[in-house]
Amino acid sequence: MRASLSRLLGLVGLALASSAMAGLFDDEEARAQIAELRKKTAEMQQATDARIVSLETALKAQGLIDLLDQVETLKTDLAKLRGQLEVATHEIEQAQKRQRDLYVDLDTRLRKLETTPAASAESAGAPVASGTPAPLPPTIPPTVEATPMPKLPAARGLTEAGITPEQQAYATATEHFQAGRYPEALALFQAFLKAFPKSPLAPSAQYWVGNTHFAQRDFAAAIAAQKQLLRNYPESQKAPDALLNIASAQAEQGDVAAARKTMEDLVARHPQSDAAEKARKRHSGAR
Repeated sequence: MRASLSRLLGLVGLALASSAMAGLFDDEEARAQIAELRKKTAEMQQATDARIVSLETALKAQGLIDLLDQVETLKTDLAKLRGQLEVATHEIEQAQKRQRDLYVDLDTRLRKLETTPAASAESAGAPVASGTPAPLPPTIPPTVEATPMPKLPAARGLTEAGITPEQQAYATATEHFQAGRYPEALALFQAFLKAFPKSPLAPSAQYWVGNTHFAQRDFAAAIAAQKQLLRNYPESQKAPDALLNIASAQAEQGDVAAARKTMEDLVARHPQSDAAEKARKRHSGAR
């Protein structure tokens, strides 16, 4: 009996020991699996973090590149605008200088016309030297409309003011130019040339035809009119002024080379003229 009990107790103890050992093995395996999972999780976390850092770096680099590109584009645009501003400023300064020179020249010539005493009745019919400005009458006639073409009086002696009809007509055209009525002045000078083609004042009238075109910024017509003066009256005292006016018109057209050549021709052909002196100053100022 005791032997059986002892055997039973031994079997129970063995079973309990086997169960304990099995439980011990199961716990260690679970721990190993947990450790393996933790290791894999850590590795995945590290890989994810590294990838996020890489993506952030790439995005920052790309954004910086785009920003730098925009900055360079803005710098280029700014440089272009500065260049355009400098060119525009230079052109404005040159245009203002040309306008001042033109106005001074016109004012000087017109003042000479205004201050020249009127011809007396005895000398009014005497010939006037070619290119010499015509004396203005004591009084200026009323404004003449540009349309239709004004009719000039026929040459039939002296007017009541003591000047010839052609002098009166020339003075009227000049008065319109002085007042800035360029279309009317142009029509009057052209009518003068048609009515008095052989007049000693014809070269001056032809010059003012060109200068009136210039004042209206019709530079091609101004050049054509002054070239006609040079063809018809090559020895006129107005020839140097015509060349200077041609050079100014060419410069306004942007043909600097042609303007320079015309001024050089002016200085060579009429070195002692006032127009040649102005051409020299312009040429030296353009250097």
